[in-house]
Amino acid sequence: MLDPELLERITARRAELDELEERLAEQLAEVRAEWDELAVAERVLERVSEQLADERASAAPMPGQVTGRAVMLIPNRTPDVEETMLPPDYRRILAAVRQAAGPVMARQVGEMLGVDVSVRSKLEPLRGKLVRLTNRGWLRKLPDGRFTTRL
Repeated sequence: MLDPELLERITARRAELDELEERLAEQLAEVRAEWDELAVAERVLERVSEQLADERASAAPMPGQVTGRAVMLIPNRTPDVEETMLPPDYRRILAAVRQAAGPVMARQVGEMLGVDVSVRSKLEPLRGKLVRLTNRGWLRKLPDGRFTTRL
C-alpha cells in the first residue's frame, strides 16, 4: 500500500508543475508574438532604408563627363570649392544676385543680365539655374520665391 502523505506530495508537485507549464506556455506565446513583431519591424526598416537610399540617389546631383572623368557641372558649395569653378553663366548669375540691393526674383536677375523676361521660354532656364545654385548651396531661396546670397 502506498503512503498517503507521499501521494499527497506527488499530487501537489504535479499541480505545481502544471501551473509552471501553463505560465511557461504563456511566456512562450508572448516571446513568439514579440519575435513576429520584430520580424515585421525589421522588414519595415529595410524597406524604409531602401526608399531613403533611392531618394538620396535620385536627389544627388548627376556628374558630367570631362575628359573621361566624372565631374559635377555645378559643384556643391564647400570651403574648398571656389566660385571660379562654376561655369561663366552661373558666375554672372551669382554676381547679379550679389549686386542687387536685396533679395531678387528671377525676373529681376534676368533684367540685370539682359534676358528678354517677357518671353517665358527665356526666363524659365534662368529660374532653373537659380534653383540649381540654391540646391548646391550657392544661393538661398526665400519662402516668397526670391533669391539671395548665402552668408
